[in-house]
This record gives sequence, structure tokens and C-alpha cells, in this order.
Amino acid sequence: MATAVRTAPVLAAGPGAPGGAPAARGGAPDARGGAPDARDWARRAGALSPVLAVIALLLVPGGGGAEGGTGGTGTVADAASGLLVLVCVVRLLRGGARPLTRTAAVVLGLPVFGVCLAAVTSHDPASSLPGVARYVQVFVLVPAAVLLMVRDRRDFTVVAWGLVGLALLQGGVGVAQYLTGTGASYQGEDIRAVGTFGATDVMGMATVVAYGLVVVVGIALGSPAGRTRTAALVCAVLLVVPLVLSFSRGAWIATVLACGIQLLLGGVRRAVRVAFAVGALAVVLVGGLGIGSSMVKERVASITQVTAAPDQSVTDRYTMWAAAGRMWAAEPLTGVGLKGFPRYRDSNASVALSSGSDTAGAGAGFRKQPLLSPHNMYLLVLSEQGLIGLLALAGSWVALLVGALRRRRSGADCALVASGLLAWQLIDFFYADIGGPSTVLMSVVFGLAAWWALAPGAEGRAEVRGA
Repeated sequence: MATAVRTAPVLAAGPGAPGGAPAARGGAPDARGGAPDARDWARRAGALSPVLAVIALLLVPGGGGAEGGTGGTGTVADAASGLLVLVCVVRLLRGGARPLTRTAAVVLGLPVFGVCLAAVTSHDPASSLPGVARYVQVFVLVPAAVLLMVRDRRDFTVVAWGLVGLALLQGGVGVAQYLTGTGASYQGEDIRAVGTFGATDVMGMATVVAYGLVVVVGIALGSPAGRTRTAALVCAVLLVVPLVLSFSRGAWIATVLACGIQLLLGGVRRAVRVAFAVGALAVVLVGGLGIGSSMVKERVASITQVTAAPDQSVTDRYTMWAAAGRMWAAEPLTGVGLKGFPRYRDSNASVALSSGSDTAGAGAGFRKQPLLSPHNMYLLVLSEQGLIGLLALAGSWVALLVGALRRRRSGADCALVASGLLAWQLIDFFYADIGGPSTVLMSVVFGLAAWWALAPGAEGRAEVRGA
């Protein structure tokens, strides 16, 4: 019996998809030489349960707020991420998992240098220690653990579809909030879709739904025609609705650009055809069905008015950006120290900065949410860790993106998903930073991208079938 190696997209053989051949590792075929049955997927889900638990526990409503910067929220998902790291360490010690390669260790460990240097040179090193723990958790330990837990492209598939499942559930809650008027307050009405994250973390659901949308767009573009592509397209249409109803301009911009990058990577001709199709769908949803038409149009229009007639949220953001720039100018190499932005904010901000952001709805009363970060990850790192910290952290992200793009021809689906997720996150960092329960999901996303970009032979782990 001869064997033939094929590089057909593995994500096309997602859970429940027909015709998927077994992976080179772990996906034993059935007695007839066909696709692995449900037991294989169940076994993989069990092996990946520490990763999937982090994703699933984000459905649990958080009791804290969306603290900006390095503030910790102490959610059950954060606790699960700690358990994930512990399980990974145990597997490494028992020899049940491969260690990181030298390249992976350098790329993922690079942020530690800038973080530790900023903590040591801080005016109050003791107060910087929680920030060190948070940065190491989000950008080093959890991504490294996910990289080590994912063994092959079928494992990548399981985690990717897990992100989609979470997005669908959170998006469903968000749509119900809009329809029933039980969401977060927006222009005096409790209609903003926020999922289970609450009014104090209005970006949480938007982030989760955007991740899911980017994943299914990558699957649809990288999969052959069939039920998997159809399922991905249906999920994409479903996820667009809660993303629109989140009224999150930053998530909209990042999603449009990230999906545009995925389309271009998948082919220019296809990108043009899909752009026309998406435009027609937008006309039907907003113009024809009237989904949030007036408020959505006003929100979209406000994106182009950020300089001419900015609202208070945009004014606050620009003011905090300027304050971050002044902090960096005072300490250009190492910054003012981790968790230093709130301490030095008032002395560097102009009088245009408001006292806080008004939040209400989604089961919570009125509350002034303090503005503790510049809502720009690059400026947050620049102000608190200086140029050295920014180069270390951003250098790690760029290395992951370059690695993912270099392997884009080896597995269209995995490459498009990994590149899209990285692109979305790096674009969104211009409008957001770490903080809130959804931050731990960001670390899982970085881990998935790191596996595709850095795992030895990830792009060569093709499917094998009997000929």
C-alpha cells in the first residue's frame, strides 16, 4: 500500500466535517482507512482541556471591571490560565511534551527583559511587581503553554473552533441584550451588546466576537468548497450582527482591516469578489433590515469626525495619548515604571480630560469608570517601559507575524487564521490595551499564532492518506 502526502487544509476537517483525513500525529484512521471518528476529536479535546477551559470560563460573568493597563481582574478564566501553565510544566517535567525551541524561547521570552528592566528602574519597584506578573502571564507564560499543548494542526483546529463557539455564545447574549433592552447604556438606552462581560468591560464581547469572526473568515478562505466552508460562512454572518451591535469603533476598524489582509493573502481576485458580497450584505442588514441603522450610521460617521468634532470619549483618548507621550519624554529609555501611568496621569494630562467614563446597564447601576490607561497598548508600554520595553514587546509580536506569514503557503487555513488573529490584535492595540477578563483570551490567541509561527515542522505536518 503506497502512501501519498497531501497538504489539503486541515481546518477544513473541523469538528463534524466530512472527508477529513487523519493528521500525521495522533489521528488514527478507522478500520476502513477513513477519517478519524468522534472519539479522536473527544480525545483531542480532553488533551486540550486546560486550554479549552480558559476559553469556556470566559462565559462566567466577571465581577470586576475592565481595569486598564496592567490591572488584574482575578477572574476564573485567569485562574484557569494559571492551571494551564502548571499542567504544561508538569508535562514538561514528565517528558510528555516537547520543550520550546531556542527560537521560540527567545521570541516569547523577549518581553521579560523590558518588563523586568522597567520594574527595577521604577520609582516604586514594589508597586510594579503586579504589573510584571500580568505581562509575563499574558505575553509569555500562557502563549508558551498553548504552543506546547498544541501538538499538530488538528489540535489547532479544536482550539480555533473553540474560539468560534465562545464568540457565538457571547454574541448570542449580546444580540438578546440589544433586542430586549438589557445591554449596557448607549446614548441613554440599554442596548449596547456586551455579552456576559458587563457594562464595565464594553470591549470584552466585541473582542471575543471579532476573534471568532477572523477565525471563520480564515477557515472559509482556506478551505475547499464543502460543508466546512458553508458552516464557516454561516458563522461569519451570525457574528457580524453582535459585532455591529457592540458599537465598538476600534473593534470594527481592526476587524475590517484584519479580514481585508486575510482576503489579500487568499488572492486579489477573490478579495474583490468578497468585498462586493460583503458590501451587499451590509446594505441588506443595515439599510434593508434596519439593524441598528440610525445609531450604527452615526457611530460609523463618528470615526471620520475624530478631529473635526470629537465626542468626549475621543477627547479623553487623545488627552491620555498626549499624557503618555509626556511621560515617555521624561523617561525615554525605561519609562515611568509598570503601573505608573495612573500615578503620573494627572500631572501630565490637560484639563480636557474628564473624571471618568460613565457606565450603566447590563444589570449594573451607574458608575464612573476611572481612566487608568491611554487605551493604546503601544503608548502604554512606551510610557511605562520606555523605548527598550516597547522594542522588546513589539519585536516579539513582529517576529510572530513574520513567522506566520512565511508559512502561509504551507497550510492556507492555519496560516490565514494565525495571520488574521495577529493582524487584528496588533491593529486593535492602537485603540485598546490589556485589561479586563478578555485579556486572558488574548494570550490564548498569541499562543495559537505562536504555534503556527514557531513550532518546528508545523507547516510540514501534512495529512497522510492511503493510496
